[in-house]
Amino acid sequence: MKRRDFLATSFMVGGLAGLQPGLALGGTGHWAAQKAKHFFELREYRVASLEKRAVLEKLLAEAAVPAWNRLGTKPVGVFKLADDATPNLWVLLPWEDLSGLATATQRLMADPQFVQAAAPLLEAPIKDPLYERIESSLLWGFDEMPRLALPAKGPERLFQLRIYESHNEAKGQKKIEMFNGGGEIAIFLKTGLTPVFFGEALIGPRIPNLTYMLGFENKEQMDAAWKRFLEHPEWLKLKADPQYKDTVSNIANLILGPAAGSQI
Repeated sequence: MKRRDFLATSFMVGGLAGLQPGLALGGTGHWAAQKAKHFFELREYRVASLEKRAVLEKLLAEAAVPAWNRLGTKPVGVFKLADDATPNLWVLLPWEDLSGLATATQRLMADPQFVQAAAPLLEAPIKDPLYERIESSLLWGFDEMPRLALPAKGPERLFQLRIYESHNEAKGQKKIEMFNGGGEIAIFLKTGLTPVFFGEALIGPRIPNLTYMLGFENKEQMDAAWKRFLEHPEWLKLKADPQYKDTVSNIANLILGPAAGSQI
């Protein structure tokens, strides 16, 4: 199998590498101020069956997650739908800079420990791959939530992955402003909606969108937190503010559980 066939993330290698020098500058100004933000790569592995997912899940846990850690991305999140409605897997990779992201595949393929451990994946025949395709998004942390957090650690923990689409860029930026300067993230924290990350989608499907993940110890905690939020007077006031009208055109909501090897 050729290197380019594995974990193909063709969206990032050319364009993003070109952005890195500006982001790496150590001087003053906007880019230097934003250096502490995480970049998040959110992957969805499209898998044909639960049987194949079990094999892929094991290989991600034993080969890919340790290798990604060696590349400097940690903690790595690996998730599956809590109700198994689809055999797909989701992987969340936090990166400190774009150069690490852009060169990740090449560095993985130069890691002999990974190549050996991932042999069943790398050597799968073209007519019987372990996954059908990877769909990736590149996200950039919010001002009010610049980096990944670990709010839920128990054995029954659940995660909500929520994607807020907007019908144009102006409305998308306005919704991000609502979370940041408008105080929506602060209300989340007050009511127990504990975030793992918030990210603006820079590249990927369904743009413009913002994507975030919440973590809970169990379903009861999740339901109670949402009830508090929806009834909170600060939220009722904020959502009635006319400047934030029509900022979201569609919401995707996925309830996920940790897969094998997840560090989140």
